[in-house]
Amino acid sequence: MYGRDPWGGPLEIHAADSATDDDRSRNLNDFDKAALSRPLDETQQSWLLGPGEQKKKKYVDLGCIIVSRKIFVWTVGTILAAAFLTGLIVLIIKTVPRHHHPEPPPDNYTQALHKALMFFNAQRSGPLPKHNNVSWRGNSGMKDGLSDSVNKNLVGGYYDAGDAIKFNFPQSFAMTMLSWSVIEYSHKYEAVGELNHVKEIIKWGTDYLLKTFNNSADTIDKIAAQVGSGDTSGGSTTPNDHYCWTRPEDIDYPRPVYECHACSDLAAEMSAALASASIVFKDNKSYSKKLVHGAATLFKFARDQRGRYSAGSAEAATFYNSTSYWDEFLWGGSWMYYATGNSSYLALATARGLAKHAGAFWGGPNYGVFSWENKLTGAQVLLSRLRLFLSPGYPYEDMLSTFHNQTSIIMCSYLPVFTSFNRTKGGLIQLNHGAPQPLQYVVNAAFLATLYADYLEAADTPGWYCGPNFYSTKVLRDFAKTQVNYILGKNPRKMSYVVGFGHKYPKHVHHRGASIPKNRVRYNCKGGWKWRDTHKPDPNTLVGAMVGGPDKHDGFHDVRTNYNYTEPTLAGNAGLVAVLIALSGEGKPSTPLIDKNTIFTAVPPMFPTPPPPPAPWKP
Repeated sequence: MYGRDPWGGPLEIHAADSATDDDRSRNLNDFDKAALSRPLDETQQSWLLGPGEQKKKKYVDLGCIIVSRKIFVWTVGTILAAAFLTGLIVLIIKTVPRHHHPEPPPDNYTQALHKALMFFNAQRSGPLPKHNNVSWRGNSGMKDGLSDSVNKNLVGGYYDAGDAIKFNFPQSFAMTMLSWSVIEYSHKYEAVGELNHVKEIIKWGTDYLLKTFNNSADTIDKIAAQVGSGDTSGGSTTPNDHYCWTRPEDIDYPRPVYECHACSDLAAEMSAALASASIVFKDNKSYSKKLVHGAATLFKFARDQRGRYSAGSAEAATFYNSTSYWDEFLWGGSWMYYATGNSSYLALATARGLAKHAGAFWGGPNYGVFSWENKLTGAQVLLSRLRLFLSPGYPYEDMLSTFHNQTSIIMCSYLPVFTSFNRTKGGLIQLNHGAPQPLQYVVNAAFLATLYADYLEAADTPGWYCGPNFYSTKVLRDFAKTQVNYILGKNPRKMSYVVGFGHKYPKHVHHRGASIPKNRVRYNCKGGWKWRDTHKPDPNTLVGAMVGGPDKHDGFHDVRTNYNYTEPTLAGNAGLVAVLIALSGEGKPSTPLIDKNTIFTAVPPMFPTPPPPPAPWKP
């Protein structure tokens, strides 16, 4: 019998295949008994043994791979143990108190900066804010201008020095210097927690300056130049701010207001102050716009009504005489360009005729000396900045390159290897040629040197040439540090000339408010003389005041009646603040050198005018 083979082929079915179960059982005896006696492998056992009879597996099937059970158990156990150990370590780290390394103490420049800014709080006139932090000062000058024939509210502003006179000329310069330092180093002010403070100081000054003229008008014909009087000529005994020794809070004598109608130098300096401050307050659009408008009005007045402000005032000529207004045109025009972006101001500031009148080409004994009276050097540095970072090209490049070269020469004159200026044996540069009160000139030069070094490095320039010799920017900073360190106490007398800084500083400052105790006693004009003449130290510490300084022999007399040694000024302290912030925080890698862009906020993109074609060629 044949059947069909499903694998392809005939399938023969034998009769034996139909045998009974008994027949099959008997046929088993015909198999090889030795084969049955061999042990079965694991696969065979799994076929033959029942569920309860199978041996425990030695391997684990993970789907994609088969691994040994021992290795699997060991691996999983190790992972779990490591995770437990890691969690335990993290828990311990988070629960155990951390020991933070204390921040390094601030450097001397930063410590002195905090104090130098406090001087401006002590010089405030008008209703003082609650947070003024000078306990021995109070409201003063509350009728300034209102009781005078001008009948104008001139309350506020700053007293100039140890008296209670408000001189707009040096006060404006002080505000310009502070604003310049904020524009360049706002990140440093913020790092030391003084940005809001210094901006408040500037605003206190600019708010007052806006009161001294009709700031809402486009054209004006006068400015209030001075409040208070210090005239003691001819032995006058009329009570005023110099004859009397009285706390500002106790003044009961008349305080006249002096106005000017042709004062180009004063108006241009006030314009510089408001223009630079408008950049500081650029985030306050309404106030910044108000400052810019006032600055433009002042600058127009300066150009239209030519004249020196001190020419018609004996007092101004005695205390803050101005010899020229051309340098203020250059200085004010530069700041007006940065504040407005109006190229007409840049055209004026780069006019060769103006530079010539300002003394840019003839030098002289005061060439390179930057002060409240001479702004030429500051303007040259300010315009060199424009060339270094924007390079507007024709038609400004001719004078900008000239100013840049002149700035390099001035920086050379500050170095000890040159003999442009004498130095005392202690190392203090004599920028005012041995005259009294040298420190205000020193701090201004130190600021410009540090700032110019930062300009060069920010422009990827490692130094500059003095003749054939190349000098690195480090020598400029070394010059600035040497001078400032002298002022802070590294001098032959081991005395700090900043009140309240260090262990030894002037204790008999020529300052009415600091020398008279706040004891609820109102001293009249002559009644305060006993405090002026006493040999006792000041009952009130005028923190941060930089005094006039030593003489040309490094000598210093801590005597209240000698103002050449012991009187501080607004302009001097503004330069001190500027150089201290410039030098502070050195060595911190995250600190940028300067803010390269903020000063150019209002300057439009540069599209240089192509130069004129060359003249026709003639054979």
